[in-house]
Amino acid sequence: MEKLPAHEVTYRRIRDMVLFGELAPGQPVTIQGLVEGLETGITPVREAIRRLTAEGALEFKGNRRVSVPELTAGHLAELAFARAALEPHLAGLATKNMIQADIDALEVMDEAVNQAIQRGDIRSYLEQNYRFHTALYAHSGAGILCAMVQGLWLRVGPSLRIVCGRHGTLNLPDKHAEAIFALRQGLPDKVAHAIHDDIIQGHDQIAAALVKGA
Repeated sequence: MEKLPAHEVTYRRIRDMVLFGELAPGQPVTIQGLVEGLETGITPVREAIRRLTAEGALEFKGNRRVSVPELTAGHLAELAFARAALEPHLAGLATKNMIQADIDALEVMDEAVNQAIQRGDIRSYLEQNYRFHTALYAHSGAGILCAMVQGLWLRVGPSLRIVCGRHGTLNLPDKHAEAIFALRQGLPDKVAHAIHDDIIQGHDQIAAALVKGA
């Protein structure tokens, strides 16, 4: 991060605030508040907001305020459809390109996920879970699809944080071990199936939380 330009560092920091639920859906935040909180200039913050707004991760609320969009049931259904189509495909492609050392590294990431669950550490769970998925998909070689998935995660992350906050992390289903086992067997279809189930179960929990919060 230290070698990146200031505007890119600022973008990634605000992106992570969205991705890992530090900014709740509907919670307004001022541009000046971001400038002060991140201890950076107003120009990098405005550029980051412009990019994140274009990606659908933020929306302008007026009076120099932005917020994370609140998901509707329709939005969530679209996101679930897109993720269930793209991410299992990427996982299947990755299976063919991974060596045992790559799988070992993925297993270490999954252990970090499990430790976060045991501690009830929501932020760490969200971050480690994200690292696991993005590390897996990176082996697919499908850069365009990976970029699309990044955008989908930006829209889902804040709502997943709400689910974790209400119900904790211990009840979250974990299909990662199943995916890792299939990776070691070199079975792309089973890896894809495990990731598909992981996605759908997560979205089902968010959908249930939306209904209860309505």
